Amino acid sequence: MTPFIAEIIGTFFLILLGGGVVANVILNKTKSNDSGWMVITTAWGLAVYVGVAVAAPYSGAHLNPAVSIGLAMAERFEWASVPIYVLGQFLGAMLGALIVWLFYKDHFDATEDQDTKKAVFFTAPAIRNPINNLFSEVVGTFTLVFVVLYFTDATITDTETVIGLGSLGALPVAFLVWGIGLSLGGTTGYAINPARDLGPRIMHAIMPIKGKGGSDWGYAWIPIVGPIIGAILAALLMILLS
Repeated sequence: MTPFIAEIIGTFFLILLGGGVVANVILNKTKSNDSGWMVITTAWGLAVYVGVAVAAPYSGAHLNPAVSIGLAMAERFEWASVPIYVLGQFLGAMLGALIVWLFYKDHFDATEDQDTKKAVFFTAPAIRNPINNLFSEVVGTFTLVFVVLYFTDATITDTETVIGLGSLGALPVAFLVWGIGLSLGGTTGYAINPARDLGPRIMHAIMPIKGKGGSDWGYAWIPIVGPIIGAILAALLMILLS
C-alpha cells in the first residue's frame, strides 16, 4: 500500500465513522437519536483510532492537511510529500461522506430540518462570530498538532517515512481528539481538519440530498484557515523549544 492510498483509506474510515455517529445521533428515526455530545465526541475519537490504525504503517496516518503541514513546518516531514497526502485526505473524506449519506439515506429523507442534515457533513458555529470561530479552530488544532509533534521521532526504517500520528499507537491519539472534542468542541464543532470539513462540504453541495439547503460557503474558510494557522503556530513553538 502506498502512502497516498493509505491516506485515502484512513481518512475514509475517519469520516465514515465520524460522520456516521453524527448522522446516528441527530437524524430522525435512528436507534441512537438524540443520544448527545458524549456519544459524538467518543465516536469521533474512535474514528481517529480506526483511521490511524489502518494507515499508520504505510503513511504515518496524518489524515489531516493541518497535521501534514505542521510536520513539514517542524522539519519532521518532506514538503514535497504534502500535496499528495492532502489530495489523499480530501479524496478519502469525500468518499466517506458519500457512504454515510447512502447508509443513512432513509433517515436523511425522514429529516426535514436543513441544518440537521448539514451537520452530518460539515461544521457550523454555535454562535456565529467569525473572529471567535477562527480562534476556536486555531486553538483546537494547535492543541492537536503540538501534542502530535512530541511523538513523531519514530520512522519506518526501510523508507524513512515519518510515522507521525502512529508513533504512539492509535489509542493515545484517539484520547487526544476525544479530549479536544469534550473540552474545545462546543463553539464550532471542532473541525480541526480542513479535509474533514471541506471534503464532505463539497459532497453536500454536489449530491442529490433531499431538502438539503445551501452548503454555507460563507463559513467554509474558517475550518480551513483556522486549522492551518493552528498547525503553523504549533510547529513554530516546537522549533522554538527545541
